Amino acid sequence: MQPFVYNALPARVIFGSGTLSQVGREIQTLGCGKALVLTGPSQSKKGEVLKNDLGDLCVGLYSKATMHAPTNITDEAVELAQSLGADCVVAIGGGSAVGLAKAIALRTDLPQIVIPTSYSGSEATAILGQTENGIKTTQKTLKLLPEVIIYDVDLTLTLPAQMTITSGINAIAHAVESLYSTDSNPITDAAAEQGITRLAGALPVLSEDPQNNKARSDALFGAWACASCLGVTSMALHHKLCHTLGGTFNLSHSETHTILLPHTIAYNAPFATAAMAKAARIFGSASAAQGVFDLAKNLGAPYSLKQLGMKEEDLEQAADVAMKSPYPNPAPLEREKILSLLRDAYEGKRPL
Repeated sequence: MQPFVYNALPARVIFGSGTLSQVGREIQTLGCGKALVLTGPSQSKKGEVLKNDLGDLCVGLYSKATMHAPTNITDEAVELAQSLGADCVVAIGGGSAVGLAKAIALRTDLPQIVIPTSYSGSEATAILGQTENGIKTTQKTLKLLPEVIIYDVDLTLTLPAQMTITSGINAIAHAVESLYSTDSNPITDAAAEQGITRLAGALPVLSEDPQNNKARSDALFGAWACASCLGVTSMALHHKLCHTLGGTFNLSHSETHTILLPHTIAYNAPFATAAMAKAARIFGSASAAQGVFDLAKNLGAPYSLKQLGMKEEDLEQAADVAMKSPYPNPAPLEREKILSLLRDAYEGKRPL
């Protein structure tokens, strides 16, 4: 077997249905008793319910978590946590709420319990992408890793159909990039293949039957498997472009991942043939790029940047930003080729 290095991340994972009821016990296990609950505006009702359920274990609720973790929102949340004397944070919601918890932990070192309600995967990584002055940057440190992740399948049953698809393909992107990562290994490869398989099987079922409990369970487990890969391998061109378009042009996170993934796969495929052959087999397609594109489009997800409101004249700037700061990638990073990739994604062309 080929030599490899694998760094396991020290997080406690609780998976099942009805597991939200265990939050109070987990707060106490951490030695805490003054939790600040974090949500985004769309999940504020869930945050209120959780706050009330926790009773004296909760000191407040902050419900302004925002996509791409803008630093001014973090400033406000940190000030609230400190004024209330919070000794931990509990995030319930998608990537915005989880990202805010991590941003607070980076500044304060407060313990985190995170309860994802989508398939974004941020909860399983020690990585934070935050935005300031229109630029999204990433940091990687174990201070960002949540102490406890609670996966409750029941919380995903009401996830809207389109968000289910785009969030699921966002998760698949984590696994795909890990397959051709410079630090991939047999453990992450196995997790990536299992994650992609579970999600590729579950998403078509959920597009027809959003309340299908087995498919929801498979999708949530698949998202965790994909996220576990993201946490321990190096991401490449795909994530760089998504951060660029999200941070600079404020495009929706999961939808941007969904649209770009077929094109970034096609860009890298000639330099990662073995990895992409694994993904293609899972999708039952001639190529991994076409498999992802067809999956997304057939399930009604957006497939062009034009649909998200991206302006064609901004593609040049996006290519310039994507070329800044070196990062590992299977294929050489060439501005004109990246610009061509972005134009194909803008038009929604099916990869060759």
